[in-house]
Amino acid sequence: MIAVQLNGEWHDVADDATVADAVALLGVPLDARGVAVALDREVVPRGAWAGMPLTGGARVEILTAIQGG
Repeated sequence: MIAVQLNGEWHDVADDATVADAVALLGVPLDARGVAVALDREVVPRGAWAGMPLTGGARVEILTAIQGG
C-alpha cells in the first residue's frame, strides 16, 4: 500500500494503483464527461489515466465541471 493525496485528503491505495483507480476511488465514473485530473500539478489526458501509475506521496486533483446558473 502507498499513501496518496486525493483532492487534499490522504488515502491508501494499492502499490500498482493508477490515476484511473484514484478517479474510481472517489466515485467518479471513468466515462463521465467534464472530468479533469492533475497529478502533481500536471494535467493527465483521459486516455492516459489507466496507464499512469501513482507513487507514494503523489498529489491527485480530480475536478468535475458542474452546470448551473
